Amino acid sequence: MTETHAFWLAGRQATGETTFDVTSPWDGSTVGAVSVPTDAQVEEAVAAAYAVRDEFAATPAHVRAAALDHVSKRLVERTEEIARLISAENGKPIKWARGEVGRAVSVFRFAAEEARRFNGGEAQRLDTDAGGQGRLALTRRFPKGVVLGIAPFNFPLNLCAHKVAPAIAVGTPIILKPAPATPLSGLILGELLVETELPAGSWSVLPVANDHMPQLVQDERLPVISFTGSDKVGYQIMDSVPRKHLTLELGGNGAAVVLADYASDEDLDWAATRIATFSNYQGGQSCISVQRVIVDESLHDRLLPRIVKAVESQVTGDPSDDKTDVGPLVSEDAAKRVESWVDEAVKAGAQLLAGGRREGASYAPTVLADVPADVTISCEEVFGPVLTVQKVSGEAEAFAAVNDSKYGLQAGVFTHDVQTAFRAHRALEVGGVIIGDVPSYRADQMPYGGAKQSGVGREGVRFAMDDYTYERVMVFTGIQL
Repeated sequence: MTETHAFWLAGRQATGETTFDVTSPWDGSTVGAVSVPTDAQVEEAVAAAYAVRDEFAATPAHVRAAALDHVSKRLVERTEEIARLISAENGKPIKWARGEVGRAVSVFRFAAEEARRFNGGEAQRLDTDAGGQGRLALTRRFPKGVVLGIAPFNFPLNLCAHKVAPAIAVGTPIILKPAPATPLSGLILGELLVETELPAGSWSVLPVANDHMPQLVQDERLPVISFTGSDKVGYQIMDSVPRKHLTLELGGNGAAVVLADYASDEDLDWAATRIATFSNYQGGQSCISVQRVIVDESLHDRLLPRIVKAVESQVTGDPSDDKTDVGPLVSEDAAKRVESWVDEAVKAGAQLLAGGRREGASYAPTVLADVPADVTISCEEVFGPVLTVQKVSGEAEAFAAVNDSKYGLQAGVFTHDVQTAFRAHRALEVGGVIIGDVPSYRADQMPYGGAKQSGVGREGVRFAMDDYTYERVMVFTGIQL
């Protein structure tokens, strides 16, 4: 009999009147059933979060830090169990699922550390002008209000962690909405948070359907929205609540640039391996996976066969197998969409050098060359195991090719030249430039977010904490400085 998972309402377990099944994208088996909160229960969670916001903001730092430390430690203890759950509901190969749990461990640990030192206050003397004599300003940060965190399916644990941990660290309540395709990993966080001493109402995990989201998005008691997902949905949210504070991480079509000085056989082997691995990890379902490879013409003919060989060596299959590199996409519909985009490119003249085959929800790791600039796969985020290779002449043309996109999340630049690195940092219209590696590198404590249609605001624990709060100044008068 399929286990039915309760949700978390204002810090306690609850069940609704209906359920839905979570199925494995690998074999279609039922992973579990999830209880769906009623409209009345959603209202209860929001009301509880709104009511507790002042109490939670005043919670001592050691209480919040201890809760975050507890979650981090419990994730370590339950790593294999949680990784198996991620793999089952998401289709992510188990080795990548274990890595995701490890990242969530770090997120909660970083948040505990930041909670202990956040908001100590900054003093500023104001007697630098005569009118400020005897005055001292103290600036501290305070929560903007209850956070609505909307998480995607591709990192069903770690991107929930990136919503929840910073909110707890600053003492602001959060309503977490995990993705309908992968809610079980988010619900696991509730099992760990309930073991802490955080006040009731300070957190809820509500697996509501996407078509019920407008009532949450538009609720004035939830003034902060942190959303990770497609640009279409992100901008719909932005348009519907223009006066709310939004953090939107909306994806990209990550470029890896290989410049002329990266020319040794060792260099090219490294670049090809990294490109192949991080075009296909998570089934390509990462906002910073390698989608575009931009290669200097002097290296193109040496690098391209290395990329094809490395891509073809990726092991595809059962995500529960330790040997598997590439599992299925989140659904068969997602794989069919990728298939249609590749077919469109090939019909328009692109060369298919590897892959190009679909079986159910799985799509073979694919390499395309000579892709026309106006086909869908050149312009949009493929979110699948497909990369394109483009030949350019020189650094300036390479950087222009990176910027020739409506997206700007991260870019990788393979170069040994520090001056080139700084020129890339200046020229590339992205949120992060990774030198000597692919755009897919992310450390969970660094600022993460994009430019252009890749979104607004930043994640990364400390930076999300800043995003959830605002500066409030207090001025002392008659102070002898």
